[in-house]
Amino acid sequence: MAQLWGGRFTKATDQLVYDFNASIRFDRRLFEQDVKGSLAHAAMLAKQGILTKEEKEAISEGLQGILEDVKAGRLAIDETQEDIHSFVEAALIERIGEAGKKLHTGRSRNDQVALDMRMYTRDRLLETDRLLKELLTTILHTMEENLDTYMPGFTHLQKAQPTTLAHHYGAYFEMLKRDRGRLKDIYRRMNECPLGAGALAGTTYPLDREYTASLLGFDRVTCNSMDSVSDRDYLIEYLSALSMIMMHLSRFSEEIILWNSNEYQFVEIDDAYSTGSSIMPQKKNPDIAELVRGKTGRVYGALMSLLTTMKGIPLAYNKDMQEDKEVAFDAMDTVRNCLLLFNGMLQTMKFRPERMAESAMKGFTNATDAADYLVGKGVPFRDAHGIIGRLVLYCMEKNTSIDGLSLEELKGICDKFEEDIYDAVSLKACVERRLTTGAPGSGAMEEEIRRSREYLEKD
Repeated sequence: MAQLWGGRFTKATDQLVYDFNASIRFDRRLFEQDVKGSLAHAAMLAKQGILTKEEKEAISEGLQGILEDVKAGRLAIDETQEDIHSFVEAALIERIGEAGKKLHTGRSRNDQVALDMRMYTRDRLLETDRLLKELLTTILHTMEENLDTYMPGFTHLQKAQPTTLAHHYGAYFEMLKRDRGRLKDIYRRMNECPLGAGALAGTTYPLDREYTASLLGFDRVTCNSMDSVSDRDYLIEYLSALSMIMMHLSRFSEEIILWNSNEYQFVEIDDAYSTGSSIMPQKKNPDIAELVRGKTGRVYGALMSLLTTMKGIPLAYNKDMQEDKEVAFDAMDTVRNCLLLFNGMLQTMKFRPERMAESAMKGFTNATDAADYLVGKGVPFRDAHGIIGRLVLYCMEKNTSIDGLSLEELKGICDKFEEDIYDAVSLKACVERRLTTGAPGSGAMEEEIRRSREYLEKD
């Protein structure tokens, strides 16, 4: 097959070399972006008088026909072509003849692929943002429904202080909200058009780069033609943001896996998001949560791969940069699927509030409040801390909780205890007294939910 660049060569490329060099088996997914970029390029060439009106109309009609035919399945992408750009151009020339050969005027495959990849990444970034918003909506709904669902809060995986499910979910809301903020920041920085940079040094044709950029929805054009064709910072940033998203989903998955275990029994994952064992009939495994946790490393790997590929590349374009696509596409697909499945799992998951509250009480999560109670009775905090420590040891020996002791037992450890200690260390009291901004008390949480709802509505 004749290559677009074959004029300088006197013999055919070795087939193994050709196959190794070709990218169409994975860059075929850039087809729609390639056609749209070519349509804009043709419109600009006509505006600048480089193409005639008739040539531009023939090219545009041909490209639209190719786009529609491929999407409808009437035209198959020819994988014997070197890349998607070659396929589109060859198909165009076959359909409209000589006019098709003029499309590439003032353009290199270097700025063409830079445009296609930037447009594709931009589309996927917006998709990620939409899926994050859907997940945040699910999380917020759970928060609204569980202001008084008490549970233990943990540090070091040890029960620490009582909190609520709404408060716990609110932490993940903040994480994913930051993820959306990162995506918006990346979008703002990446939304500039590289088309017109040529191979590396621009072109002698009087191109109107700003016009092309406006047709394709870019905010501006890239400033330096060498940087335009060799920049993959935007993709590295996006993969970094995807890695952060996966890290947050992985942490959340780890907790769901723990909560779903026989030891915790805080939640029950819906059958649709679980699997069984081939040998142990009692098993119901949290496979989706485990796979999300596992696939996090896969996305990290894509980021590390591209960073490593780019670290030693001199200006401007080098073939190494073709390696950006497969790992990036895989990471984008992985995160999309994880977000979709994780959201579905959360939407169908059932909670066990009684079990969660029981776990909070048995874990002495109200010990700090018991110490605060003694401080309110005039005991210095450091002394109160020691008294409650001894009280916890006593409870452990008796296999009971602080509120399970009689007043006589409590007074045996400290005579400052009175009947009101039981109200002071109830889960409701422990949580409701925490009203500082960001705390789990209902007043603070209602304000947090109001702000979160406002954020989703306006964004």
